[in-house]
Amino acid sequence: MESFIHAHFWEMILRTTLSFFVLLILARILGKKQLGQLTFFHYITGITFGSIASEIASQEETPFLDGMISLIWWSALTYLMTIITIKSKKARVLIDDKPTIVVQNGLILESALKKNRLHMDELTMMLREQAIFSVQDVQYALLETNGKLSVLQKTSEQVATKQDVKADVSPPTYLPTEVISDGQLIKENIVELELTEDWVMKKLKKQNVQSVEDVFFAQVQTNGSLYISLKDKARHSSP
Repeated sequence: MESFIHAHFWEMILRTTLSFFVLLILARILGKKQLGQLTFFHYITGITFGSIASEIASQEETPFLDGMISLIWWSALTYLMTIITIKSKKARVLIDDKPTIVVQNGLILESALKKNRLHMDELTMMLREQAIFSVQDVQYALLETNGKLSVLQKTSEQVATKQDVKADVSPPTYLPTEVISDGQLIKENIVELELTEDWVMKKLKKQNVQSVEDVFFAQVQTNGSLYISLKDKARHSSP
């Protein structure tokens, strides 16, 4: 009996130690995100990792090799989905969804709240967490894919900086919006802004960018200018 307990003890120590290091290695392979950046998909994936590793470490009736195969295969699937979402915007939207405007020009978009199963108490709480106590002070509020609220206050409510001499209190012309992602035009966003592909191309050429494929990320700013970040290879090859 004593030898059985002794063997059981060392088996649990070995299973736990191996599970710990396998989980550590897989976590490093999959990459790192802050907890606040986790989307729902990454959140449930993390919980599943922990559950499988715990099962391997603590449940003697669970075959160790079977548990390891399950953990590694789950990690492989997660890594594969991550690569797919990096390469494909449609897959990214399908898996992680996309930000939703819930307040526009100080008006609450009830349909957007219902779609995201968010009630007013939650919305006002999230605004208060950013020191905003009145919805009418909000120009835009977007519910991000990680559940956090991003807020653009009305110009008249924004904190003045030393650069502000005569602050313009007129509302911004545009909501900062992504129009190019990884060398591809996001046509639906261009249409929503009531712009055209020709407009985007003219803005690119003004900054000596001849091809959309050279652009990693481009975003229309509130004043109608275009922020551009080139791909590494295009940046290095430019004069």
